[in-house]
Amino acid sequence: MSIKSAQQTVAFFENASAGLFSEAEIQLAEDLISNGQEHLFSDWDAPGIRDEAKREFMASLGNAHAAYPGGLPAYTRNARRLLAEAALGANPFEGCMPAEPDMVDLSSFGPDYDAAESEGLRCFAETAVILVAGGLGERLGYHGIKLDIPVEVTETTSYLAHYASFIKAASKRLGRQIPLIIMTSRDTDSGTRASLEANHFFGLESGQVTILRQELVPALSDMNASLALEEKYKLLLKPHGHGDIHTLLHTSGTAKKLADSGVRYLLFIQDTNGQVFNAALAAIGVSEQRGYDFNSIAVNRIPGEAVGGIARLVRDGAPDLTINVEYNLLDPLLRATVSPEGDVPNEDGFSKFPGNINLLVIRLAPYLKVLESSGGIVAEFVNPKFADSTRTSFKKPSRLETLMQDLPKSFASGEKVGVTIFDRLWCFSACKNNLPDAAQKVAQNAPPESASSAENDFYEAGRIKLRAAGMTIEETPRQMLLGIPFTTGPRVILRPSFALTLSDVRERIRGGRISGDATLILEGDVHLDNVTVPDGCSLIVQAKEEHPISLKDFTATPGLHFFLQPLTNDELASNEIPEYLRIRGYRIIQKATPV
Repeated sequence: MSIKSAQQTVAFFENASAGLFSEAEIQLAEDLISNGQEHLFSDWDAPGIRDEAKREFMASLGNAHAAYPGGLPAYTRNARRLLAEAALGANPFEGCMPAEPDMVDLSSFGPDYDAAESEGLRCFAETAVILVAGGLGERLGYHGIKLDIPVEVTETTSYLAHYASFIKAASKRLGRQIPLIIMTSRDTDSGTRASLEANHFFGLESGQVTILRQELVPALSDMNASLALEEKYKLLLKPHGHGDIHTLLHTSGTAKKLADSGVRYLLFIQDTNGQVFNAALAAIGVSEQRGYDFNSIAVNRIPGEAVGGIARLVRDGAPDLTINVEYNLLDPLLRATVSPEGDVPNEDGFSKFPGNINLLVIRLAPYLKVLESSGGIVAEFVNPKFADSTRTSFKKPSRLETLMQDLPKSFASGEKVGVTIFDRLWCFSACKNNLPDAAQKVAQNAPPESASSAENDFYEAGRIKLRAAGMTIEETPRQMLLGIPFTTGPRVILRPSFALTLSDVRERIRGGRISGDATLILEGDVHLDNVTVPDGCSLIVQAKEEHPISLKDFTATPGLHFFLQPLTNDELASNEIPEYLRIRGYRIIQKATPV
């Protein structure tokens, strides 16, 4: 664009918008015009025509400008650089030799697990929990925020209530309010705030919770990073990615405030993974023991599985880089370098490269330095869909993206990166697929990751804890519910107020037996010694503060019975049935049984 045409566009804009905008808005428009974005203002209507649309357009530009470090000029500058690199089609792993990362395997219980968990509990007093919660549940067939979906429907506890209960119990035990920071989006912000307020912050102090709202970024229509329009006076906006959490923690000053308050670790968790706190403390303990500045909570993965693999990339003339490599890139990288056979299994049948599940433990002190040096922007990339082999135009608008697990790409001071491996069911069971998609996953021998499978795994984790305490478990036969496997019992719910750690469970439960379609729910200071819960029976023990309850040589008798009832086809299609039940295909009924 020539200087003359830029000047002409500025004059045209000023005439078409006379009296509409503040000096700051006019300056932003002029800066954009001088930065090659004249198309945004070149065909405006005459003064007095569609003035409200003009105001809304400038407001959207202002929001995008304020949300991005350095503003829209920095966004377009970064975009042009990344688009130029994408046009070259350069191999991002050129010169890299993949190797196993520095890792600790805690996929089975034992002294190492107990020591890590004990250390992690101590360090949790100096930890803040960062909850990334920008998504709605539409993919599941649920039209609210995913945090409101119940992790289980025996007592119907939402994911947000479940997470808050752990933080509340830990805060009480450790004598320090554990901060909870929630990243919302335009879609989830109002719903998240409403849920917190309606439920009195689920027992947390209001000052204990910080909400940071993620903004969208402008889409890009061409290789010159021209900001795309959805229509006249309407900017096309797209998600920037969950790596925005790093930007928000920096630009809001939250990360610095946390450090000033004595926080040493950040635990990053996802919105619908009810298993996360089973492993989180042990992972924090590993970070403390091994000096990890960045620690990925990971699972063993099967070679070829559609899960990213965490690899240490050895580079000539540069420090090693431990990052997640997407599964479709990992196998070609291995074949081209260290393994002609590709991603082959080890003696246990697993890949040498553990699976990324986007659960992170980050040491705050080096993290602050990285944020300061990068301005809060972490490892952006662009993935344009080019129209043809010339790589000069797009099939559809693109945008810059960022992923929170790519933070190590910004490390430059010898930060130590590691991985802690846990059993998959113990640490990760996502709730993200609708029932037909989940059944198809099962048919392909992949995790279903539905609301029903997440609830199934939630109860199984409870049974695992009971087994670790020496209780005998007799499970019901596995059945298929709409193509998804489910073990109906025993249903075991051990609330955080009962036990924060596996060691707590061992201290509070000794022996006993639970069988078949039984239900056990424990809350508060409860101790069970040789307690039996027979098939068809329920035992719910809720100890109030300062009033512990102990049961010894006790057998539950028939009374209140919980059982799973599949929904009928008519119920699955009925709007009268709550969505949180329809997305799992059943309800759990409470029924009195004869004594």
